Amino acid sequence: MTRFRPCIDLHDGAVKQIVGGTLGDDAAALRTNFVSSESPASFAERYRADNLRGGHVIKLGQGNDAAAREALAAWPGGLQVGGGITAETAEDWLEAGASHVIVTSWLFGADGTFSERRLRELERQVGAGRLVLDLSCRRTAHGWSVAMNRWQTLTNLDITYSTLDLLAERCAEFLIHAADVEGLCAGIDTPLVELLGGWRGRPMTYAGGVAAMDDILAVETASGGALDVTVGSALDIFGGTGLEYAGLVEWNRRQPRKQGRS
Repeated sequence: MTRFRPCIDLHDGAVKQIVGGTLGDDAAALRTNFVSSESPASFAERYRADNLRGGHVIKLGQGNDAAAREALAAWPGGLQVGGGITAETAEDWLEAGASHVIVTSWLFGADGTFSERRLRELERQVGAGRLVLDLSCRRTAHGWSVAMNRWQTLTNLDITYSTLDLLAERCAEFLIHAADVEGLCAGIDTPLVELLGGWRGRPMTYAGGVAAMDDILAVETASGGALDVTVGSALDIFGGTGLEYAGLVEWNRRQPRKQGRS
C-alpha cells in the first residue's frame, strides 16, 4: 500500500518549497511557495518522533551542506540525502548520518548522456543497498525523460521498464519527481504514476502535484499501491492548506508496511 514519506527541501540553507520547473540560474524566475522559520533539525526531529523513515533531505543548489548535516544529525540513519552527491562525497554523507545517498546529475555527462561507468563506480563506493537513484523527469516526445541540473537539462535516459530494469541492479530504491507538476499543487501526473506502478522491481517514491488527500488516494489507485508518495507545498507544516501532516502520520499507521521498505 502507498505510504507517506516526508521531505526536507533546502534552498540557501533554509527549508523551502519551490515550484520545481522554476529552479534554475535565473533567480528572478524562481517561484517559492514557502520558507520556514524552523530549522532543518526541527523537521527531522518531528519525523523521528513520528517514525517516518525513508524521507529525503534534498539540497537544491549550493549553500545547503551545513543545513543538510544539521538535519541528518538530528536523526542519524533515518533520512536519505540528495543534491550534488558524487562518488567522491557519497561516503561522507553516509558518515554524516544519511541512511542512503540520492544521486542524479553525477550519473550524466555535461551533455546529458548517461554514464553506466559512473553508476558502477558509485555502487562500488557505497554499495547498491545504500544508493537511491533520483529519476526525476519531464514530459517529452518519448513519454518522460530524466532531467538533471535542478531539472533544467534533459538527459538521454527515458523512463521505461527497460531503463528501470537496468538501473535496479545497482540501487536500493528510486525517487521520481514529476518536475512539470512539482510545487504546483494542481494534481498528480497520473499516466506517469500508472507507468511506474506497473513495474514493481524496487521500492519507489513519487513526488509532484499532490494537493489533497484525493491525490494520495489517486497515487495508491493508479499505482496499485506500489508507489510511496511525498508531499510538499500542500502540507500544513509547509504553509499549505490541502493536507494535514497529522493526518498523513495516521494514514501511515494504518498502512501495512511493505516488505523491503526502508
